[in-house]
Amino acid sequence: MAKKKQQETRTKLEEINDSLSGIEQKFEQHKNLIYWIVMGILIIALLVWAYFKFIYGPNLEKANNELSKADTELIINNDTINALKGYEKVAKNYSNPAGNMAKLRAATILYAQGQGNKALKYLEDYSPKGKIAGPASQSLLGDCYVNAKQYDKALAAYDKAIKMAGDNKAYVPSFMLKKANVLHFQKKYSEELAIYNELETKYASPGAFDAQIERAKALGGK
Repeated sequence: MAKKKQQETRTKLEEINDSLSGIEQKFEQHKNLIYWIVMGILIIALLVWAYFKFIYGPNLEKANNELSKADTELIINNDTINALKGYEKVAKNYSNPAGNMAKLRAATILYAQGQGNKALKYLEDYSPKGKIAGPASQSLLGDCYVNAKQYDKALAAYDKAIKMAGDNKAYVPSFMLKKANVLHFQKKYSEELAIYNELETKYASPGAFDAQIERAKALGGK
């Protein structure tokens, strides 16, 4: 009996050894391939590190410095002309976060100057970021679409602004009112009415939108 168990144990050990030998053989067969895969991963990691260290980082610092200069022209010197030039330069030359922010600031000035179509180009290329700038940018985008008489796009922009604003009670009602105004212009009175009811329920005191509600009901035949 003991001899039989010993034979079984030896057989299992032999199977393990054979398995390990097979792995070693496969490793030897594919050793060069594994080597090049590992080297490829290391080279890619090194290139990524070098990019952020020597290209992305310095460019971001330079872009932020130029953005700050434009901010100074606007805030300290009240010079919208040179501020706009600075923002447009950063927006054109940099695709990093500073360049992205420059697009929004340039668009804001352009819209205030009545250049909605030019502002629209910057905003359509802008990536919404942050809980404040993100929703505000989409609201401004909606305003530009209204000026361009692209009302469905305006509604979509206001919807995005509302969604991004979340529970911001300073932002959401303003965006909802803009949306209601567009719906009124499009004669979508039932949708307009729904917005005023929601505004009164969630964000305003009772009766605050009675006039708008009655107007929407009358125009909608209710």
